[in-house]
Amino acid sequence: MAKSTEPNNPESPIQQLARSPLYDLSLQLKGRMVPFSGWEMAVQYAGISSEHQAVRQQAGMFDISHMGKFGLTGKKVIEKFQPLVPSDLSRLQPGQAQYTVLLNAKGCILDDIIFYCQEPDAITNEERAVIIVNAATRIPDKAWITTHLELSELSFRDISEDKVLIAIQGPEAVNYLQPFVEDNLAPIKAFGHLETNLLGQPSFIARTGYTGEDGFEIMVDAEVGKELWQKLLAAGVVPCGLGARDTLRLEAAMALYGQDIDDNITPLEAGLGWVVHLDTKGDFIGREVLEQQKASGVSKRLVGLEMEARHIARHGYPVIFEGETVGEVTSGTLSPTLNRPVALAFVPAKLAKIGQQLEIEIRGKNYPASVVKKPFYRSPNRPS
Repeated sequence: MAKSTEPNNPESPIQQLARSPLYDLSLQLKGRMVPFSGWEMAVQYAGISSEHQAVRQQAGMFDISHMGKFGLTGKKVIEKFQPLVPSDLSRLQPGQAQYTVLLNAKGCILDDIIFYCQEPDAITNEERAVIIVNAATRIPDKAWITTHLELSELSFRDISEDKVLIAIQGPEAVNYLQPFVEDNLAPIKAFGHLETNLLGQPSFIARTGYTGEDGFEIMVDAEVGKELWQKLLAAGVVPCGLGARDTLRLEAAMALYGQDIDDNITPLEAGLGWVVHLDTKGDFIGREVLEQQKASGVSKRLVGLEMEARHIARHGYPVIFEGETVGEVTSGTLSPTLNRPVALAFVPAKLAKIGQQLEIEIRGKNYPASVVKKPFYRSPNRPS
């Protein structure tokens, strides 16, 4: 569900920031709170490295209640949402989901989202869907969707402030979560989801995440979320902040909206061609641009880079080839799992070959880097 992870600079006083229903629980755990996308969120608790390793080795939990949460109910929900995304949603069965993108008329990414196809309403038999969007783009996403969606016989609801979202991620996530859930979680496939009782109360549980590990994202009412957080903590699940979420998603080469991708980047340029289904669906916003790019090729690509030694390429650092600036780093860190520096960067398509040698300018000096296959780390624990 959730994508945005790195703290931003506040444009308003800290007291004006929104707070998750789990805010006080984070304070009790001595979470270091920072402004992020209009919210006051924990960037870390015990430390980014230990939280990162907890997710890779066992299980960690994240408060991601800041994410935007929309509900759609009515007739022909999928059919009517199809023109807003390049992915063929008609392939989805209830209990399945699709990671996709909202596009503008330029074929560029307004936001990356997950569309969850739910079981029809038990009483009315109307189609239902949940859409999870980034926190920073919730308001413009809502405006874009309601403007471009054919809303006759549809109900659109913004439930962002009504629900808590908790992500539990890691190879042991299912074992920690299962005791509190009525239905068996083991059969759920990646991007599968269901509605079931959790702690005796209604919940929405999806086998999705933003860490590259197996795990679940749980949407519940605030009081249920507080109880779940405390029970998971008591069971030994490690609380994790935005900092670890960022290092985890970067190892998995998952894009961060507003940093790696934005409304000037197409999905083909961003390496998200797998969400563009030109052959199996009809017209959608931005289709003509993507058809042209598919035919002629893109001019730039988002690539994975590994640095030599331990020089870290950070966001905004120039990418150099034969003495000339040819691109820019979008994200970079010292990978806690691999113990070496990794980064994402846009470079000219002709330089996007695996093994291509480049340089990164760091504080006035150039350091060697090479283009490598993404993701940097692939967990052996991901469900199929």
